[in-house]
Amino acid sequence: MNLEELMSCYAKGERDFTGVNLAGENLNSISLRGANLTNAMLGSTDLSRANLTDVNLSGAFLYGSDLSFARLGNANLQGATLTKTTLAGAYLVQANLTKAKVSGAILRGVNLRQANLTGVNLCGANLNDINLRSANLTDANLNWANLCGARLSGAIFTRTKMLGVKLSHAYLNGTDLSYVDLDGVNLSGAKLSGTNFSHANLAVANLSHAYLRVAVLHNTNLHAANLAQASLVRADLRQADLSGSNLTDADLSDALLTETNLSAAIFSPEALRTAHVKDAYLWATKTHSPLGMVPSAEQVEPAGIF
Repeated sequence: MNLEELMSCYAKGERDFTGVNLAGENLNSISLRGANLTNAMLGSTDLSRANLTDVNLSGAFLYGSDLSFARLGNANLQGATLTKTTLAGAYLVQANLTKAKVSGAILRGVNLRQANLTGVNLCGANLNDINLRSANLTDANLNWANLCGARLSGAIFTRTKMLGVKLSHAYLNGTDLSYVDLDGVNLSGAKLSGTNFSHANLAVANLSHAYLRVAVLHNTNLHAANLAQASLVRADLRQADLSGSNLTDADLSDALLTETNLSAAIFSPEALRTAHVKDAYLWATKTHSPLGMVPSAEQVEPAGIF
């Protein structure tokens, strides 16, 4: 079936085009809304600005195709080959990309809000400023991906691989990142208010200037992390490991520091004055004034506001 025949059938109400071969065709701005293109051969096809809303593209071969600014809302791309595909500016809200192959794809400015990216390999991908709010990233590989400025609030990170991921200035407010390994990750300037980092590994992470108001950092590994000028207002740091961390000019107002390990940490002399410190470890801490100016575990009791 060629393109002309397909469009004629579509105009007559037919929607099942399973396995159709339109490789290399010009389908710019075409409308195939609701069509079944399962296992379609669409390699090197121009689908830019196409309306593919609700289209079934599961198993489709789209290697090297142009889908820039295409409308793919609620589309099924499960297991599709999107290798080296251009998706710049595409609309993929609530799309299903489970186990899709996207290595080398251009994803600049893509809207993937509430999309299902379970098991997708995005290792090293450039996802700068991408919209992934409430997206499902279960078992996805984000190792070394660039997510600077990305919108990730409410995203699901179950068993997500995030080694070396770049998250500076990303939006992660209220996200559950408990137990996630973020060793050495760059989260500088990130919006992390209310984010759950309990039992996560943030050792040597860069959290300078990050917004961590009311964040849950219970039992979190923050060893040698950079928290300079971070906002930790009312953060839950109970039993967190902040040993060797840099808390210079960090705001710890009303933060909960019960049994927190602050050994060899660096912080400003005023940092703990309004925090709720109890049974914390303050051995070899470094301040810009004698340690006597810093409240001890015996001097400050929790205010009971948590």
